[in-house]
Amino acid sequence: MQFVDPKNDLAFKKIFGDETKKEILISLLNAILDFKDEETIVELDLVNPYQVPKIPELKETILDIRAKNKAGEQFIIEMQRKDLGDFAKRSLYYTSKAYVSQLNVKEDYSKLNKVYFIGIVDFTMFKSNSYVSRHLILNKETLTQDIEDFEFTFIELDKFNKNLNQLETILDKWLYFIKNAADLEMIPKEYESIEEFKEAFTIATQYNWNKKELEVYDYMTMKDWDEINALKTAERKGIEQGIEQEKMNLARNLLDILDDETIALKTDLDIQVISNMR
Repeated sequence: MQFVDPKNDLAFKKIFGDETKKEILISLLNAILDFKDEETIVELDLVNPYQVPKIPELKETILDIRAKNKAGEQFIIEMQRKDLGDFAKRSLYYTSKAYVSQLNVKEDYSKLNKVYFIGIVDFTMFKSNSYVSRHLILNKETLTQDIEDFEFTFIELDKFNKNLNQLETILDKWLYFIKNAADLEMIPKEYESIEEFKEAFTIATQYNWNKKELEVYDYMTMKDWDEINALKTAERKGIEQGIEQEKMNLARNLLDILDDETIALKTDLDIQVISNMR
């Protein structure tokens, strides 16, 4: 048995954005937001339910997940594998846009409902060692949440390192599933008694995907790796250029003190470069 990688945008959307299996998304949201008792989500409407993307380019495909509960509160869930910079600002943009779009012109502001943003990322965002961080608008003096309509939760998968026998909560199980499902060969016994997880693993089974879905899944996987490699290459070149610039700056400072041969030895620059500088 082979499972797709839930961190792939398409796979994440297919697993958690299935309109006929909304209990999967409800379980994930209740676990991430720690909703209990009267806060527990029991029903959701998917704003953009899963549809097979159209290739090529995927330009018209919406790959985040958006949902509303009965109270009209909105939930935005983003899976982000690559650190392209400014993800925190992007989350603010998406959340504020969703908040404003609730009203038509001249409608009463009292109709605005809370928006929750959940970002699941496969890289490090914050200095804290915690893999889950919650961000609220707080009164600076009293630390009370007087403005409640925005709430942000970020999950940094690279900080989540629990193995199967360490999974204690439903959230632990969901994060392990998202991070490791592609490396599993069967449904772990820790998941067999929970219906939402059995359904999630069933959707994630590659055998159940049609040819078009697998084609787009492979395309997006390659696209992800191409972008990651491009970022690493740019970072490496930036470091190399920085080191080279430091050598040049040191050489300039030594021109009035040492001869060209000695400067070349000190900086590891070609002697002709030193000569040209002089």
